[in-house]
Amino acid sequence: MKAIYFLLVMTFCIYLHNHASSSIIEGKQYIKLHKPIHNAPKILEFFSFYCTHCYQFEQIYNISNNIQKKLPKNIIFYKYHVNYIGDLGKQLTHAWAVAMALGIENQVSSFLFTAIQKQQSIHTIDDIRKTFIKLGIDADTYDTTWNSILVQSLIKDQEQAAINFQLKSIPAIFVDGKYMVKNDQLNIASIPIYIQQFSELLHLLIEKK
Repeated sequence: MKAIYFLLVMTFCIYLHNHASSSIIEGKQYIKLHKPIHNAPKILEFFSFYCTHCYQFEQIYNISNNIQKKLPKNIIFYKYHVNYIGDLGKQLTHAWAVAMALGIENQVSSFLFTAIQKQQSIHTIDDIRKTFIKLGIDADTYDTTWNSILVQSLIKDQEQAAINFQLKSIPAIFVDGKYMVKNDQLNIASIPIYIQQFSELLHLLIEKK
């Protein structure tokens, strides 16, 4: 009896998985790039602190963090900042490289998004520096990291990736350098449904050959 029950449960799970996967269609929820980008992170999101949609994606709906929890533990959700939006776009890409080097992306993301989108309190490069210091980063540590070879390398990685992927809009998410997620075609009936379909799509693309 237990064997039959187990078989029924497994059959039902397989049905659900296949049904969910069958609702994801190339050209609708994702597209395949004509020219794959080699050596790109497995999952890569491009964003800007000046981008209203990016702010909603990250801070209001907390999409990235929720999706990261559903990904395999060996898959990291990378985020690169773009230069071409806002007066301090290039300086914020530099600041994001500092955050990456110090391993404090989540804290910095929240502070900078709030400062730029809600408080509108960042107008100079020194305002960016003060934000890091408010987060508890020692001023000397910040300055040393800002001028480090590692941060210069991370800046180049972000800038080159933006060129390679030929971005047209943000937030933009790419998988394995081969596929681009079409955010506007995912089910937005509710945040949990949106996150679930987003996760299913990423899992499908990660495993896709």
